[in-house]
Amino acid sequence: MIRYEIEDLLNKAGNRYSLVIGAAKRARQINDYQNSITRQEMPQVVPPQIELEDVLRGKPISIALTELLEGKLEIIEDGEKAEESK
Repeated sequence: MIRYEIEDLLNKAGNRYSLVIGAAKRARQINDYQNSITRQEMPQVVPPQIELEDVLRGKPISIALTELLEGKLEIIEDGEKAEESK
């Protein structure tokens, strides 16, 4: 089991609510990716952005949190997305 420092995660996500929602959404995408590979279908989501060995033995939420800590995942809140599109 991988241990994460909550302070490090909060520094990347901004607040705990964004962290939970962002990590859950990414974990769902990773789970969908893994299921499509198992069914031998073409994945419709971005594959995990960490080492293959870690992907094979990790759970989707652990993979999502690792991506966040390594800077390969950025959590953008809805308000920020609206401002960027202007």
